[in-house]
Amino acid sequence: MVATRQSHQQQQSDDFSTRLSQLSLSADKLAYLQRAHDLCPAELDATRLHNAIEMVEILAELNFDSESLATAYLTPYFLNKQIDLENVQAEFGDNVTLLLSGVEQMATISTLAHQGKGNVQIDNVRRMLLAMVEDVRAVVIKLAEQICHLRAVKNSDEEERVIAAKATANIFAPLANRLGIGQLKWELEDLSFRYLHPKTYKSIAKQLADKRLDREAYMENMVHSVTTKLAEAGVKAQVYGRPKHIFSIYKKMSQKSYEFDQLFDIRAMRVVVDELQDCYAALGIVHTNWRHLPKEFDDYVATPKQNGYQSIHTVVFGPEGKTIEIQIRTEEMHQDAELGVAAHWMYKEGALPGRGSGYEQKISWLRKLLQWQEEVVDGSDLADELKNQVVEDRVYVFTPKGDIFDLPLGATPLDFAYYIHSNVGHRCIGAKIFGKIVPFTHKLVTGDQIEILTQKNPSPSRDWLNPSLGYIHSSRARSKIHHWFKQQDRDKNLIAGKEILDVQLHKLGLTYKHLEPAISRFNFKELDDLMVAIGAGDVRINQFLNYIIDKPEEEATVKISSPRKHRGDKNGIVVDGVGSLMSHVAKCCQPVPGDDIVGYITQGRGIAVHRSDCDSFMHICKQKPEREIAVSWSSEIQAAYTITVRIEANDRQGLIRDISSVLANEKVNVLNMNVQTDDARDVAIFEMKIEVSDLSAMNRLLTKLHQIEGVFDAKRQH
Repeated sequence: MVATRQSHQQQQSDDFSTRLSQLSLSADKLAYLQRAHDLCPAELDATRLHNAIEMVEILAELNFDSESLATAYLTPYFLNKQIDLENVQAEFGDNVTLLLSGVEQMATISTLAHQGKGNVQIDNVRRMLLAMVEDVRAVVIKLAEQICHLRAVKNSDEEERVIAAKATANIFAPLANRLGIGQLKWELEDLSFRYLHPKTYKSIAKQLADKRLDREAYMENMVHSVTTKLAEAGVKAQVYGRPKHIFSIYKKMSQKSYEFDQLFDIRAMRVVVDELQDCYAALGIVHTNWRHLPKEFDDYVATPKQNGYQSIHTVVFGPEGKTIEIQIRTEEMHQDAELGVAAHWMYKEGALPGRGSGYEQKISWLRKLLQWQEEVVDGSDLADELKNQVVEDRVYVFTPKGDIFDLPLGATPLDFAYYIHSNVGHRCIGAKIFGKIVPFTHKLVTGDQIEILTQKNPSPSRDWLNPSLGYIHSSRARSKIHHWFKQQDRDKNLIAGKEILDVQLHKLGLTYKHLEPAISRFNFKELDDLMVAIGAGDVRINQFLNYIIDKPEEEATVKISSPRKHRGDKNGIVVDGVGSLMSHVAKCCQPVPGDDIVGYITQGRGIAVHRSDCDSFMHICKQKPEREIAVSWSSEIQAAYTITVRIEANDRQGLIRDISSVLANEKVNVLNMNVQTDDARDVAIFEMKIEVSDLSAMNRLLTKLHQIEGVFDAKRQH
């Protein structure tokens, strides 16, 4: 039987040993608490010690395990940075350390009561939800801490009491209710109600006190009568009077517009039986011997409440025609009503979260927590962001062992595999949802239990990278697959990079010895790594060679003499051997400073400047090769060059804002922009003409665009 909590009503000593001796704890629990006590500072703060012992008393009355009690005792000291996790790890190992970290994460709950914004807070809420699902004990410890806080502010100024009470009424009490932890819910509600509505609270309390002796004597006789009738019928049961909580009385008076004397359940009792069938047997005996009110009958056994609560409620007329509410339930239902989700692991063969707790319990907790989260943020500035980013834009899935993973909305089994580990993703050959094979394109939903099927050797497919096929959704999985193929293509890229480098070095009359100072400058350990990067296109050969040519003489191994460059025309173009002539940038390839360029003498429009790899240039030069002319970029370029950029991204709210922010930060002038959407793929396609100063500015911009969430392609159009 879960005890009725009374510790806060008694005058307690703050002596550690004296307080613990009053709790009737097992030797194992006492030893755990002594170790926790020894870990704390020698000179203990009196308030901190009082709070630590009080939290232990609350959880001890809920029959919590040794690890939970030790964590509760350490919590006030840990949150005030008087002990650290390293010492806790050394003394208690992983379980208490992780549980204490989970309690710390619960501090995010308080932020829900304030009107704040920002991705950091959203991430904190998401981590909080995951921590709550992983080990529900952390939630109960946090609720116990809040009760201690409410008791502590009893004699504080009104403002402090009201702040604590509002947070409790809006956040902590709904959480306890959603998780079905009635033993803590009642005190959270009563204390917050007392601070927020002191006059109403005192009025109800006085009315209860005025008739307490008569009510207790009446109930004692009624309990004896019910016990006798049940025993005569062979129904084994525990029957006792049930204390009424002031907030529940107030709520019923408000909802039904009743006066105090009109309430049916001021006199209340509970019947706890062994088996489910005994519930209905006891109900039949009660209704046979005492007339009942049909409209006040509720069968929460057949139809449980949303938080899992089960019990039969009925109201009967006792002696003198007075109404009495009777609750009938089994012992297991009673434990569930008092402890909620905590009862699922505490009373099932001593199972602990992470060990014996199954998938069904964890997904049940998660759903309740997400529902609670939606309830408490309703009406605040955070509501939309939390619902979008924590619930609607995320999916929460489980492994067969009950471990939970937080994935972006639209994630697939392959995304899940890569979230577990790169090697799991690389070796993935299939996936099961609830034991049934699903395709890689299956969109995961919250609550899916997923199992990844793997083979011995890694073998990703390049098709996985094709966005139109829908195999992966997350940038994390995409980057890991890209990296794998890059590693596999190393030999090929090494050969290609060496060929490119050999040609350019020959043109400049350089040897590999001249490259040595620049290798480390570009963050490569050896020459082969540089060649691989050049072959893969990760390093532009012009960028690398320009660094060597332009390197100051005191730093360079060799100073390469180069002809003096002319100022160039308005486009920054110099015709080699001539200087500045009229030129224009070809629209077909739109070269910018840093590109390899070549000129073509037009009729009447001067020299058209193309990129050396431009298909249009190659075509016209085959017809009139004599018009080709060597050109280069001026050393003093101040012009802006127009290029076309194409961006493909998963369509989402805020995408245009993020792209515009990057363009503004890079000081890019946008000449025009066209946006199209592909509804079939849920993809947005942007084509925009922009002005950049040179190739490095363009490359920097494309890199920043690629870093935007959801962007899977950003490239220059030829």
